[in-house]
Amino acid sequence: MRIAVVSLFPRMILDALSHGVVGRALSRGTLRVDCFDPRDGATDVHRTVDDRPFGGGPGMVLKVEPLRSVLRGAVASFPEAVPRVVLGADGRRFDQDLARIASTWPGLVLIAGRYEGIDERLLESEADERWSIGDYVLSGGELPALVVIDTIARLLPGTLGDAESAEQESFSDGLLDWPHYTRPAEIDGRRVPEVLMSGDHAAIRRWRLREALGRTWLWRPDLLERRGMNAAERELLEEFKAERGERRSQ
Repeated sequence: MRIAVVSLFPRMILDALSHGVVGRALSRGTLRVDCFDPRDGATDVHRTVDDRPFGGGPGMVLKVEPLRSVLRGAVASFPEAVPRVVLGADGRRFDQDLARIASTWPGLVLIAGRYEGIDERLLESEADERWSIGDYVLSGGELPALVVIDTIARLLPGTLGDAESAEQESFSDGLLDWPHYTRPAEIDGRRVPEVLMSGDHAAIRRWRLREALGRTWLWRPDLLERRGMNAAERELLEEFKAERGERRSQ
């Protein structure tokens, strides 16, 4: 898969992606990321890309012409049409389901805004979608672009060493992840749950699902409401609640 990022800070994108899982995906050719700087579309000696907002107010707004010129160049670098996505707080919530869909696309262009935002006329004429990674304000779209790229990259075949890793991660089934443990079996009097050392794979799967349901109920009940549960899962959740209540009473 190839992703193009239109950003005033291309090194911020490329340097961050050179590490870890995504870095390996880039080196293996599973993923390709190219950056396009709107300053390259500016025509004045100062390479101006922003100006004061009409109506007054603080900050600056990214101008149409430099950004449009570079964005169209980024789009034209693909052999076929690909979605053009603006990253901003006013967009559709980017989640695992959307990442899974995007991972099947041949390519993607991400547009990272800066300052007070991008001239609305460019968004209306040149963008297909708007995505948000959360309900908060950031200094620009570079961090959201990195989040989007990392999430999608993990879903591409060959990125992760274990093909099951992506399937078993948080949100893969609409639930938060279960607790994880490694050696030693006891630290400061806290032991690894016996079921995980039992070798009984059916019991381990049951325990993991129960813990995932319980954690989601505790910390993200909205996910459970959206996902729903079958009768067996509801029974497991009640078991989790009962055990949690017993631990509190001890």
